[in-house]
Amino acid sequence: MDEIEQVIIVRCDLNMGKGKAVAQGCHAAVRAYEMAKQETPRIVSDWKMQGEKKIVLKADLEAIMRIYENARNELPCALIRDAGLTQLEPGTVTALGIGPARRSDIHPLTGSLKLL
Repeated sequence: MDEIEQVIIVRCDLNMGKGKAVAQGCHAAVRAYEMAKQETPRIVSDWKMQGEKKIVLKADLEAIMRIYENARNELPCALIRDAGLTQLEPGTVTALGIGPARRSDIHPLTGSLKLL
């Protein structure tokens, strides 16, 4: 059986505070989950039964955008842009959430990234 996971990628080149980075990652996780729930409910159900595996990675803007462009038509994913109310300018890309989806579909896009 192919493992199901959710991947959250947090932008590492912004010097966000820890709380800000966690909040942005949470936005990415929730939005990607909501998309997956609509698009692939069976995979989401299986993911819940498997323990809701999440992997949090780090990347710079260029890598996040490349991954998003490759994932957005094939996988449930959510690109997060900050509202600009605290540390960042409005519209700044901060994170990307992908899945829940099959590891075999996500890993080719994210396998070279390092853990946060």
